[in-house]
Amino acid sequence: MNSRSGREIYQKISDNIEQVIKGQQQGIRQLLAALAGGGHVLLEDYPGTGKTTLAKVLAQSITAHFKRIQFTPDLLPSDILGVSIFDQKQQNFNFHHGPIFANIVLADEINRASPRTQSALLEAMAESQVSVDGEVRALPEPFFVIATQNPVESHGTYPLPEAQMDRFALKFSLGYLSPEDEVSILSAQIQGHPLTTLEACLTLEDIVNLRHQVKQIRISEELKRYIVDLVHQTRSAPGVQLGASPRASLALMKISQALALFDDSKFVTPEHIQELAVPAIAHRLVIDTQAKFAGQTAEMIMEEIVRSLRVPT
Repeated sequence: MNSRSGREIYQKISDNIEQVIKGQQQGIRQLLAALAGGGHVLLEDYPGTGKTTLAKVLAQSITAHFKRIQFTPDLLPSDILGVSIFDQKQQNFNFHHGPIFANIVLADEINRASPRTQSALLEAMAESQVSVDGEVRALPEPFFVIATQNPVESHGTYPLPEAQMDRFALKFSLGYLSPEDEVSILSAQIQGHPLTTLEACLTLEDIVNLRHQVKQIRISEELKRYIVDLVHQTRSAPGVQLGASPRASLALMKISQALALFDDSKFVTPEHIQELAVPAIAHRLVIDTQAKFAGQTAEMIMEEIVRSLRVPT
């Protein structure tokens, strides 16, 4: 097993990604925390903010098997999972693996596919396996899904159902860059895109090692209860029709452990949990119609819960 520390692995891949992705340190930190914590990520942002590029840069920074799936209304579940094709010479069916059988899968514009096709990802994201033709097939380890969607377009899109949203450990946006960072992007791409010359800096063994180290990070009983209380508050918060599930508590705990490892800490602190509470929980909430008309969002409700809940000392 590789002897690199978790902090070293994080710094190495973060520096590599920042050669291409400028001014997005927080987004990179959250993306890598989800990868290290064994979760999946939903990037929701406007076109051209670097969602797809971030996923590509991550994949290129690791010697991993990467597949991109462009979600469209006519995409079928078999286009993702794979299909059995009859071999006339051998007189049997051979299974042809779909793009889901990769270490890093980019589900681009996931909300453009029908709910039937979106559901093909449910088992894969929850259990790292798929069931095809009555047979369970394991997915590669590690397995990491990065999905993107555009928040402003509604024509030809299908909102992700609650069960699908609950499979994502984190949902966040990159946002627009500062003018200075945008100028640096222009300068970097005069001769060509820096992605074409980016080299891998880590192996799959490093990522497996990173995930193993995350599990060794300690979290106190008081902070476990703090996480559960944060999630529990969403179930009775005004304006919330459906609160977060225990899956949210698990995701928040594991990714907080990853952040602690990145910060070279042997244990989780309340600050790690607070940093992730909104991106880990808000997307799982269903807001009632009256609250929406009043201008409330899930993020605003979650921020208020974090502010009002007593922090363990």
